Amino acid sequence: MKHTSTAIVLLGTSLLPGLLSTAFAADAERGRKLHDAQCMKCHDTSVYTRSDHFVLNRNALDKQVTRCHQNVGAEWSDEDVADVVQYLDETFYHFGAKD
Repeated sequence: MKHTSTAIVLLGTSLLPGLLSTAFAADAERGRKLHDAQCMKCHDTSVYTRSDHFVLNRNALDKQVTRCHQNVGAEWSDEDVADVVQYLDETFYHFGAKD
């Protein structure tokens, strides 16, 4: 009986990350709406395409979106931030999966 319980716990633990990533998959369209409503108050999209931009990977993009939303007082959840990052990555940066 102990082996069966251990196997169930291990199986559940190994499946959990996949289930969580599916449950919280970022939504680029929702991110676009959040971006347009909040980010466009301070700048236009040219900041993402200029040659001297300092966002060089997905992790840096996540940090920058977090920093920006905190600076302007947007009350975004982690899911909101992930959605905006997804939108910006798909539309401008094309980094792909988080490094």
